[in-house]
Amino acid sequence: MTTVPETRPRATLRRLAVPAAAALVALAVLLRLGFWQLDRLAWKTDLIARVEERVALPPVAAPEPSDWPSLEPDAVDYRRVAVTGRFAPGELYYYIALGNARGPYQGPGYFVYSPFMTDAGWAVMVNRGFVPDALRDPSTRAAGGTEGETQTVTGLLRVGERPNVFTPAPDPAKGIWFAREPEKMAAALGVAGMPVAPFSIDADAAFTPPSGLPQAGETVVRFKNDHLGYALTWFGLALTLVGVFAAYARSVLKAAGK
Repeated sequence: MTTVPETRPRATLRRLAVPAAAALVALAVLLRLGFWQLDRLAWKTDLIARVEERVALPPVAAPEPSDWPSLEPDAVDYRRVAVTGRFAPGELYYYIALGNARGPYQGPGYFVYSPFMTDAGWAVMVNRGFVPDALRDPSTRAAGGTEGETQTVTGLLRVGERPNVFTPAPDPAKGIWFAREPEKMAAALGVAGMPVAPFSIDADAAFTPPSGLPQAGETVVRFKNDHLGYALTWFGLALTLVGVFAAYARSVLKAAGK
């Protein structure tokens, strides 16, 4: 039986088929990633605009326990709120490297969190402000707290954070935390017998004590928005892929024509 030799055009097409299929799949993935980043860019731009508007609004009453199950983080984060009650003794420390501070202190240090018992019968963790690393211990700072006094605290509502695999575990012995987990922080300070808010409140700058520490009003209202750069990267890779495959196909067709 005689085998019919494969024609040159058919052999060339067979040689290009697998690389072309792989290139099309890769191109589809790269384009999808690029358009996804454009979607993220639109979402982040809208979020930044809403937050900038939100922080400038007058304070409203903080959400009550009946509101907590239906809270939408994107809708309440950075909302200016007010609570009335008293600070309970005790504090924990949330590590942060503070830059562009409004007050005189910045650099490596901690946000100081204390439990605040509201007159409505529930508790919320309040970020009382920043202290430098060397002044974390309360004994190194001048007294200036208002524990036990009934007062109204205003500040920015901050939703809790979920630690990821890269987040260090808290150090209970030193009271140092690396994620904002208000309910667990309150439990670590012995708050019990009342609901604890799933959010915290960053106290306004007006609540900085006369001693200057903790330095309140240092909420970091900044968002990374690199999505346009990521989108351009993916689209650039897609364009490069098209160019590389075109050069490869041209070389194959040129060789087949000899």
